[in-house]
Amino acid sequence: MSLESFKLAEKHFLLNNQLNLTQAESVLNTAYCRGIDSADLYFQFSTHENWVLEDGIVKDGAFHQDQGAGIRSMVGEKTGFSYSEDLSLPALLNAAKAARQIIKQGQNGRIHLNSPNRNTPFYQPENPQNKITAEIIIALLSELDKTARAIDSRVKQVIASFSNSYQLMMILASDGTLASDARPLSRLSISIVVEENGRRERGNAGGGGRASPASLFLNQQNTASELALGYVKEAVRQASINLTAQPTPAGQMPVVLGSGWPGILLHEAIGHGLEGDFNRKGTSAFSKSMGDKVASPLCTIVDDATLFEKRGSLTVDDEGIPGQNTTLIENGRLVNYMMDKRNARLMGCKSTGNGRRESYAHLPLPRMTNTYMLPGDSHPDEIIASVEKGLYAPNFGGGQVDITSGKFVFSASEAYLIEKGKITCPVKGATLIGNGPEVLKEVSMVGNDLHIDPGVGICGKEGQSVPVGVGQPTLKIDTLLVGGTES
Repeated sequence: MSLESFKLAEKHFLLNNQLNLTQAESVLNTAYCRGIDSADLYFQFSTHENWVLEDGIVKDGAFHQDQGAGIRSMVGEKTGFSYSEDLSLPALLNAAKAARQIIKQGQNGRIHLNSPNRNTPFYQPENPQNKITAEIIIALLSELDKTARAIDSRVKQVIASFSNSYQLMMILASDGTLASDARPLSRLSISIVVEENGRRERGNAGGGGRASPASLFLNQQNTASELALGYVKEAVRQASINLTAQPTPAGQMPVVLGSGWPGILLHEAIGHGLEGDFNRKGTSAFSKSMGDKVASPLCTIVDDATLFEKRGSLTVDDEGIPGQNTTLIENGRLVNYMMDKRNARLMGCKSTGNGRRESYAHLPLPRMTNTYMLPGDSHPDEIIASVEKGLYAPNFGGGQVDITSGKFVFSASEAYLIEKGKITCPVKGATLIGNGPEVLKEVSMVGNDLHIDPGVGICGKEGQSVPVGVGQPTLKIDTLLVGGTES
């Protein structure tokens, strides 16, 4: 964390509530008694702003603000947890007592907090909502609507949405941790429907990151930036291509995944299976596989919270551990799981900085940040040329995964046939069906064109949602079951 973010957090959570650091430490001491392994006190303030423009009309505008503190006591695998929206000292002490009493009665412990850590920040700490007004946002969304219709007369519907949030957190823990973070987050999304000869198709695009929307989506005249206009062009392009798409042939075939957003398959089919809690409980397809070959030797996969201003980046996680770049699979071998403090303690290892929570009212869980495959040596054109007959999938829609078995089903929102080493006609209705660990072993070529997604990922787990990033280079899977509309 930066000293600036700590000063912001200290003022907001302590000074504004007639508290000081010593009193906050006393709350933590109340949650931490003899026989308890660890305890922590997590403060959070957050604001969320959302706007939706549909066919030139504002359909939704919302602003939400929330703050509170979560207090956790842990012994063995048991956790006592309580939270309070009231940040006064009596309310926090009562919450700390409740957390402690859930799992154990006992005398208070004593904690000595370390000095605030000063980690390299991966984004600026200021609130991005201070730099953009509702009038500017609505004008931006209106401009994108008009631009889409000007690009292609077949555009029949435009939905443009904008979200902007800011989160300030501070954590004190019984291991001496004292940390804070100030996290901006912005996103712009465009959905386009085109119609021709009675056929309607949709295209979607968007992006963002941990930066001010003014710097991402606006130019100096407060009109749409090239980045924002690029989202519109991409959405129209996708929708137009889908108008000419043919039914997808079904069956086993080579599949080439495009770079960037298709990394969502890695996130879902492999990434969740590498989270510490699933492996501690033995419910992951990767449980008891540490050190084993679980993928092609061409595959190296990392979880990296240190990418500047990317959607999943964290200067510190929600347990105060600095953001890290953790290698999960190295040259095909499993070398690490993603860990929070609790699961690391129970498994006898260290946290990898992956402890994340949706809010102060939720417990932290081991979660991904920016998860991606490192680039290889092959040129994307070389990969396509190696396929006699197969499928090229540069964009993905939704999917489902079974963590225990590793089985997945994903739909491609944009796909093409590959015939005699060339990309030919677009197809629709393509679904990719397989098993995460097995698919990794079928990777035979990895491109040199790594891209991280533009900043749209949201990950759900146990009812909690957090922003994430995904990515990969172009890669070839030798054989994969493709579900389609032709057999």
